[in-house]
Amino acid sequence: MIIMTPSIRGVLCLAALVAAICLPAKAKAEMPGGETHWLVSADRLEYQSNEGTGLFVWDAQGWWGGDYDKLWIKSEGETKLHGGSVEEAELQALYSRAISPFWDIQFGLRHDFHPHPSRSYGAFSVQGLAPHWFDVDASAFISEEGDISARLEVEYDLLLTQRLILQPRFETNFAIQEVSELGVGSGVNNVELDARLRYEISREFAPYMGISWTRKLGKTADLTRAGGGSVDTASFLLGLKVWY
Repeated sequence: MIIMTPSIRGVLCLAALVAAICLPAKAKAEMPGGETHWLVSADRLEYQSNEGTGLFVWDAQGWWGGDYDKLWIKSEGETKLHGGSVEEAELQALYSRAISPFWDIQFGLRHDFHPHPSRSYGAFSVQGLAPHWFDVDASAFISEEGDISARLEVEYDLLLTQRLILQPRFETNFAIQEVSELGVGSGVNNVELDARLRYEISREFAPYMGISWTRKLGKTADLTRAGGGSVDTASFLLGLKVWY
């Protein structure tokens, strides 16, 4: 049974509002016959070995709309395989507007179901391809409590062959205020470096393996140590990238 809290209802209402009002009118103006398109993809569906405790990690998204205006739904998180406890779970509903052939601006809502206490955020993102084909997603968030944070993700696909692809990935998070109940300190919170080697059986289906290293920094590291956690973790990855 799903409990519809006000914050969850807010995310769903935003998605419905953007889809019902913004997208159809824009799409009809920009595409012959008023056509729209959609895409669903999971960049990461993976197992991570993490300090002897296996994790299932997901990072999925989908969009619906025309060439210029889209509704995006994004979700990511992780859950322990032993015990089934959800460590992190995030959902975003965003209106996206193309500002150039390779860049979109996006704004909407984000809701974190885990960790507790759950929290909702206003979200603003810039997403696209930087020079030399670096895939960039830079986001800023303001919570219902007024806390401001930001996230930067950068990926790059290095083609070793037509089917074998090495993907380095970098992520970092930043917070203006300390939020001790969530284990977040002010300043740069962490650095995550990943490398995934995938084989594209088809463009839509690609198993991969890789490694991930995460280091918590500054006051976030201090809060983690105080709670008995580790600030430095390395993991082996096995996963699947799919899209439809």
